[in-house]
Amino acid sequence: MTETPESAAAAGAEDAQFSRALTDQLAEFFAVERQRVTQISPDAPRLVDSIERLTSGGKRLRARLCYWGWRAAGGGSPAPAIVHAAAALELFQSAALIHDDILDRSDTRRGQPSVHREFERVHTQQGWRDDAAHFGVGAAVLTGDLSLSFSEQLFAQACAQLPRDDERSARAIFDTMRTEVMVGQYLDVHAEVAPAPDDPEEQLARALAVLRYKSAKYSVEHPVRIGAALAGADERFVAHCSSFALPVGEAFQLRDDVLGVFGDPETTGKPAGDDIREGKRTALVALCARGASRAEIEWLDSALGRADLSEDDVERARTLMTDSGALGHTEVLIGELVATAEQQLATLPTNEVARAGLRALADAAVRRSR
Repeated sequence: MTETPESAAAAGAEDAQFSRALTDQLAEFFAVERQRVTQISPDAPRLVDSIERLTSGGKRLRARLCYWGWRAAGGGSPAPAIVHAAAALELFQSAALIHDDILDRSDTRRGQPSVHREFERVHTQQGWRDDAAHFGVGAAVLTGDLSLSFSEQLFAQACAQLPRDDERSARAIFDTMRTEVMVGQYLDVHAEVAPAPDDPEEQLARALAVLRYKSAKYSVEHPVRIGAALAGADERFVAHCSSFALPVGEAFQLRDDVLGVFGDPETTGKPAGDDIREGKRTALVALCARGASRAEIEWLDSALGRADLSEDDVERARTLMTDSGALGHTEVLIGELVATAEQQLATLPTNEVARAGLRALADAAVRRSR
């Protein structure tokens, strides 16, 4: 089912209105928290500044999905509760990015220095004593923790504005989301160091588990479900939201995996082949085992996680992923997931403006170059 041009236009205008309300809410929140920490120490605002810079740089996909989950379940246009909840998701995302960049030893995020590298730079510029890199990591860990604290603070404010049953339902999803992301992050770093299974299908299953719990659920599924729950949706409606949103989330992360190897650095803001240098055992890597020779797989295993990998080596890995059929199979998987999501969205019992809003964000998630 395709929405009318009128419903798509109305959804676009409403999405922009919500985004402005979200920007205003975050600016107000950071201003208050900056003043709070300044009273503790003049050195403390740098923590808040780092979070604010990171939060201002993204597409705010999770916050917007949360809003459209709310609208799909009958919530009114930008009410304070949904704006607070969406802001909480943005701050949770910022915390996840800060910690993820530390774990992956990433130098950049969205074309700018990652938070731990920025703190390292400040240490060096100021000529402080001891190890600059260690200070950068330590300060970034604390900044990420502070962003998690801010996220909880805002979500509590959202829940305080709602009936008890709606608050309880949304809180359960929010708490599950946080646990799943942490476990997914652990599965990711575990996969980078543990021996890969000999069975290609087991390799793929492990990669898909990381994909689902580290990213797909918290990037798409849970934001939509949280928004719907906050609006008072029953369990059946929330489950229908999952049947649409989880395939979108999985396709979103598969697209991210492709861009991590084949993306243009000028567009992605990350060095070419960064996922290979970081040792990511993605579904794309796992699928190579189906069509590559043992010698090729052994070489790829030896290349994963090597920070000094040359551009020629990165190109060799790309060629292997293409020639083995891994890239093509990944694109097929993305297409199948998108088709499933479209079928589920078409039958979601909601209004056409909300359906148009959800479809626009789903399209943006999987048909992207960064």
